[in-house]
Amino acid sequence: MMPFIKFNILKGRSPEKKERLIREVTDLVADILEAPVQNVRVMIQEIEPEHWGIAGESVKKRSETAK
Repeated sequence: MMPFIKFNILKGRSPEKKERLIREVTDLVADILEAPVQNVRVMIQEIEPEHWGIAGESVKKRSETAK
């Protein structure tokens, strides 16, 4: 078994946060699924705020409007 976990997140988080996410998700999935840590794959796909929409507006526009 080779678990594959994919996250879609907004761009802007620090490399340290992404490393922590990869490490902790890997450990959790390995534990729950009883899979070797070496078999767990984690992918983070970062999306630009103007490419992510909520309620008909991009996140970029929503954040500009909230200021």
